[in-house]
Amino acid sequence: MTDAEGAGDVSSRSARSTTGGQPRSLSEERSDETRRLSAASSSADVARRSARPTPGGAGTGPDQARYRRILGFASRQLVQLWWFELFLPRIGLGRISDRTRTHRLQLLARRFHGLAVELGGLMIKVGQFLSSRLDVLPPEITDELAGLQDEVPAVPFAQIREIAEQELGAPLNQIYAWFDEVPVAAASLGQAHRARLSAADALDTGLGEVVVKVQRPGIDRVVATDLAALRRVGRWLSRVRAVSSRVDAPALVEEFAHTSLEEIDYLHEAASAERFADDFADDDSIRTPAVVWSRSTRRVLTLQDVTAIKINDTDALRAAGIDPARVADAFARAMFDQVFAHGFVHADPHPGNVFVDPSTSSGAQVGTQNFRLTFIDFGMMAEVPASLRGGLRSLVIAIATRDGRAMIEAARAIGVLMPTTDTADLERALTALFDRFGGMGFGQLKDVDPREFQDFADQFGHVMRSLPFQLPERLLLLIRAVSLTSGMCSALDPDFNVWDAVEPYATQLLGEESAGLVQDMAKQAASSAGILWRMPQRLDSLLTRVDAGEVSFDTSRLERRLDRLEHVARRIASGVLFAALLVGGAILLPPAPPLGIALMAASALPFLHAVFARAPR
Repeated sequence: MTDAEGAGDVSSRSARSTTGGQPRSLSEERSDETRRLSAASSSADVARRSARPTPGGAGTGPDQARYRRILGFASRQLVQLWWFELFLPRIGLGRISDRTRTHRLQLLARRFHGLAVELGGLMIKVGQFLSSRLDVLPPEITDELAGLQDEVPAVPFAQIREIAEQELGAPLNQIYAWFDEVPVAAASLGQAHRARLSAADALDTGLGEVVVKVQRPGIDRVVATDLAALRRVGRWLSRVRAVSSRVDAPALVEEFAHTSLEEIDYLHEAASAERFADDFADDDSIRTPAVVWSRSTRRVLTLQDVTAIKINDTDALRAAGIDPARVADAFARAMFDQVFAHGFVHADPHPGNVFVDPSTSSGAQVGTQNFRLTFIDFGMMAEVPASLRGGLRSLVIAIATRDGRAMIEAARAIGVLMPTTDTADLERALTALFDRFGGMGFGQLKDVDPREFQDFADQFGHVMRSLPFQLPERLLLLIRAVSLTSGMCSALDPDFNVWDAVEPYATQLLGEESAGLVQDMAKQAASSAGILWRMPQRLDSLLTRVDAGEVSFDTSRLERRLDRLEHVARRIASGVLFAALLVGGAILLPPAPPLGIALMAASALPFLHAVFARAPR
């Protein structure tokens, strides 16, 4: 039995204990959480092993055809890249490449868009992933892929039923009191259905209506095939100097593989959901769905149904008496709390994953709000480790103080920029950007001349793409989260100012930094005072020892170094003398051959000294 099957068997036994036997208590169910998380880790290891490319490529049958389809598309694009970007410029036809580049990149993005929609699976995720890689891809590609969504049809319910029953170990009509055959959402990796827990499970968990996520049939094989093909493409790209000088393609593929394998492990998502809930356990304004562990495996996830008003449905918000502007403020606060307070961030907060729950329906308000924010779908989360948090602290302070140089230094600390990177142009662009647009809200930005925006975009985009940097994986997910947050808040409130949302955190960070600086200065002052206090006594002791002849100085090493420097200087002088005699002899050779020959012959002596003289030891 594999680890994945073992994880499913654990949940199957739990399912049978609540349907055909005595119901389990909630405490007993929660006590099994550690065992389930261990099974999740083992299952993830199985998924990672299955995602490695096989010696023969990607198996047989449809998998092999899919593998060849992806590699065929990639090889054609690489040949085109070599022809236009490497070969034509070498033979003096670089203008043709420059003139057609925009059209070619747009055509490439459209072709990949079509391939992704046709194949589904990870190819859609690849498109979404690449659309956010503004650090390595030109806008002609990212703009086209930005609209790529899970444009895939729903899986027939018979296949979903088969997978769910196999994972849970019992017929659906025994596990759930009701199960909707029409999916509430369909994606490239799985789909979700509404259901109602059985009476025993409802009594045990205190839940009724739930949402059941079920993976697509054969998604593990699809993911393994796609990752095998992508890894080979990454190796191809690593051999292209024009690409390898800008980005580590194999590392980029592994970054994507890690994120994808976490997304298809529903037990990992369940653990992330509970960790997120623990982070906001003391905040009544944030709500998360409870996990029904007894009805969850690596391929099936049962969660409390917490759907409410979509966060971008402004008409429904106003009808419920909720001000969209206040929702924007609360959403921004919740996201920045995740970044700076908890270090665990929901990296995919699009409108389908965030709901607004009118708290008045339960008869109470949440603080000064009459609503709660509800987050779902925790498959894509961003960790903010301590090493990254320090750099982000400096970055936020730099943005708040409109300091372009400090922002660049923070980027170096995070690891985005190489220490030796020349950032003078970037610093000028950031300074100009802050001077012109710093502090403006989105409503104010609408009044700016679009041509001015275009000028800044051209300058800033060119500078950014010319720098040798690549965003670390966790930072990429974090930037994605902040970008989606900013866009959502501006849609809810046209006058929303992201600087106002960041300011409280920047003020707090500045206060912490100032307090730390004061403490450091106090410690340094105390240390210096101690040194000064002991200085007279130590000087008196040293002078006493000098007078008594107990102190001596060993200058032998210094003398040897001076001898070596003197030797080097002599060899340099010999080299200069050799060149002068040789050149002088060559000049005098036609008008005065004897003198010219003598000088050229004499140049041999300083030459021999410069080349063969031994250095002193």
